[in-house]
Amino acid sequence: MASYAHMKNDLQGQNWVFVDSYKEAVDLYLMNHVKKGDFAVTQDIGLASTLIAKEVYTISPRGSLYEENGIQTALELRYLSAKARRQGFYGKGPKPFTKKDREKFIEELNILLSNFKICSRNHN
Repeated sequence: MASYAHMKNDLQGQNWVFVDSYKEAVDLYLMNHVKKGDFAVTQDIGLASTLIAKEVYTISPRGSLYEENGIQTALELRYLSAKARRQGFYGKGPKPFTKKDREKFIEELNILLSNFKICSRNHN
């Protein structure tokens, strides 16, 4: 399947990238265009594991930083959950997104960006 990506500048000078609508189009675009030191927000454990391997700072929308030492466990839990669903066992799904989740995300992202800013200063 051919991939389509189109970049467009909006009126405020921001770059927007539009990709195909097939299931993995965004993931494939990200995996092919991220660089070491970039930041990503995702709740997709599989994508997070790929981005971590590329040394991309990856955080969930609920404020959990994905790290190499815990991603394998998360992948295994995802696999077991998918296996259970195939066998007809369905859980309740994710908890609703709360104000506390948003606050944790903001706090963790600020910490991550602050650490990045400090590291950048030390390398200049």
